Amino acid sequence: MTLRLAFMGTPDFAVPTLTELIGQGHEIAAVYTQPARPKGRGLLPEASPIEKFARTHALPVRTPSTLKDAAAQAEFAALELDAAVVVAYGLLLPKPILAAPRLGCFNLHGSLLPRWRGAAPIQRAIMAGDAETGVMVMRMEEGLDTGPVLMAERIAIGRRTYGELHDALAQLGADLMARALAAMERGSISEQPQSDEGATYAKKISKEETRIDWSKSSREIDCLIRALSPFPGAWCEAKGERLKVLYAEPVAGGGSPGEILDDELTVACGDGALRLVRLQRAGRGVMDVGELLRGFALPKGAVLT
Repeated sequence: MTLRLAFMGTPDFAVPTLTELIGQGHEIAAVYTQPARPKGRGLLPEASPIEKFARTHALPVRTPSTLKDAAAQAEFAALELDAAVVVAYGLLLPKPILAAPRLGCFNLHGSLLPRWRGAAPIQRAIMAGDAETGVMVMRMEEGLDTGPVLMAERIAIGRRTYGELHDALAQLGADLMARALAAMERGSISEQPQSDEGATYAKKISKEETRIDWSKSSREIDCLIRALSPFPGAWCEAKGERLKVLYAEPVAGGGSPGEILDDELTVACGDGALRLVRLQRAGRGVMDVGELLRGFALPKGAVLT
């Protein structure tokens, strides 16, 4: 069954879902995305990944800064939609927007709700050491990620980094959204209300959180590193220079927090140790530890801060 849809999304995470909806033959009446933002050294406006993708497929693009005014709401209602699909859009949808489509507005969220409602669910799940996460399709309400759930898929986190888990969930979510829309149109889906019990909030990652505190346990630091890899990257200082750590492996060992324990860049933590594997110096590309040490000596006994 072909549906007339609005797609509302902004980052790379949303692209697979829009791709899937086009492939399923749905009519995309409009694509809503965040306005172009200044980026790079020249701070030139750059369109969002969704806007770039939509324009290559000749889809109509709208970039309102708000959906709270009557004109934007009337323009949305005039689309006469069956449904709106929302994936990491970045704007709250007021009640008139939520009520306009025939079937409603449906959000793809990258966590196992009610755990990790909010802006950074994938990073927070890794940072907290969760064993698993997933994607859910929910009917949108005025609350933040509080609506009833239509479908869900789970995935083990394992040793994945944020980048790896992001890409896996984006693909999993695209298929899930397509299946949820088809089941909903057939009337063969049961919506499950969320409980507030066990709810947690996934706030945005702050700059202050990205610096490694070597007094924490190797497990905590390992989770932080993977949650921030490849972006924005957990970091420490070495020889007065900022050094991003993009992957590390927990190993046995001990010493003063931040102390380098051997010639392979094993670093003591408050409890245990980490062998640093993939790193990035300021202004340089990502490199493995062997390549880094050939041009940036960090001897045993030196201390990372």
